[in-house]
Amino acid sequence: MGDLLQPWHLVVLGVVAFLLFGAKRLPELGKGLGEGLKGFKEGIKGVTDPTPAPPSPPVAQQQYVAPPPPVSAPVEPQIIRKD
Repeated sequence: MGDLLQPWHLVVLGVVAFLLFGAKRLPELGKGLGEGLKGFKEGIKGVTDPTPAPPSPPVAQQQYVAPPPPVSAPVEPQIIRKD
């Protein structure tokens, strides 16, 4: 059987496609096929690659936030009696 995609086979396929779809319809079909392949590749890439973790900011840009001071109960004056 030989090679299936020889140059003459591709020319014949091109002529048949031109006759079936016409000159106006072929660019639209090519664009749709290209967008479909692009979406397929992105979908496959999303399935095989895990979602990356968001990058943490560099140490120099992190700010230290001091904890709030402890809340203490109000101090009541003590009365000392001397008997």
